[in-house]
Amino acid sequence: MKLLVVNGVNMNMLGVREPEIYGTQTLPDIEEELREYGRQRDCLIECVSSNIEGELVDFIQSAMGRYDGIILNAGAYTHYSIAIRDAIAAVSVPTVEIHISNVFARDFFRSVSIIAPVCVGSISGLGIYGYKAAIDFFTHSEVVN
Repeated sequence: MKLLVVNGVNMNMLGVREPEIYGTQTLPDIEEELREYGRQRDCLIECVSSNIEGELVDFIQSAMGRYDGIILNAGAYTHYSIAIRDAIAAVSVPTVEIHISNVFARDFFRSVSIIAPVCVGSISGLGIYGYKAAIDFFTHSEVVN
């Protein structure tokens, strides 16, 4: 199994940005933890990130035929990026949307996800464990097996 973890806007600020909401781990620390978690499950985890919407679209499009699934934390793009939504819909790669914080317990605008309808599932509010839950979903799901 091969999964692509895509982190979007402001995720590079993890560890510094609002640690009371997002925790103190940095994105490189999280990515290494996810790669190790994947290795323990015979799953190759590759991680990419960008603050640029078009680059996120490129990452999603490049997953077609190369990955069994995408784990996507689009950050604020979740709430208004039709381009990212359309990229997910265009590729035949199951995608799980994740959010470190509970977006439903925060500002009203964060409770609307443009990308959720084209994802196989959404995970919100479980912290970094949300990524691991998505890995577990893919490694145990008939969606990709």
